[in-house]
Amino acid sequence: MKKVFLSMLVLSLCLASCKKETKTETETDVTTTKTDSVAPAEEAPEKPMDSVAMQEAWKKYATPGDAHKMMAEEVGTWNCEMTYWMEPDGKPEKSTSVAEIKMVLGGRYQEAIYKGTMMGQPFEGKSTMAYNNANGEITSTFIDNMGTGMMVGMGTYDEATKTTNMRGEMVSPVTGKKTPYREAYTIVDANTRTMEMFDTKDGKEYKSMEITMKRK
Repeated sequence: MKKVFLSMLVLSLCLASCKKETKTETETDVTTTKTDSVAPAEEAPEKPMDSVAMQEAWKKYATPGDAHKMMAEEVGTWNCEMTYWMEPDGKPEKSTSVAEIKMVLGGRYQEAIYKGTMMGQPFEGKSTMAYNNANGEITSTFIDNMGTGMMVGMGTYDEATKTTNMRGEMVSPVTGKKTPYREAYTIVDANTRTMEMFDTKDGKEYKSMEITMKRK
């Protein structure tokens, strides 16, 4: 009888253990299923581009186009008359310079070297302009001997107004903080260009510079 009782006890413990494992396994399955149901769908990977298509894309990217031809039309010497304002509604100051413009790296970029005077001091500056075939964006950079920073602006060309509208940031030498600026470069005619620059002070935009360029 004792053996029968022990056998029944062992059997009961086995059944209880099996039920517990089954319950735990079922709960785990439910939890897993619930978790899987709310998991975000994975984005389909981009299809790989074949080598011929990649070569064609790079060729288009590296080949100068109509935008580069338009930049090349400015190659030459230009007289620049500049008016600038140090403060909003401040007294306008004037200076002059001469710009030598050329295309570099196989006609892919425009480079301009400026020499003149500003605030009674010799002035030298250098700008580069690029048109990115991949996204149609224009990038300009400018450095000069009046500071140690670089101005970088990005924008697009508006065919209707013949204007390149650029936006960027510059570091104030007074506060050391970045401030936004806006620039509008307009093709007036074959031998005339204008550039207007707008700075921001106390959250308000004001015209800080205007340049009229005349081809020599």
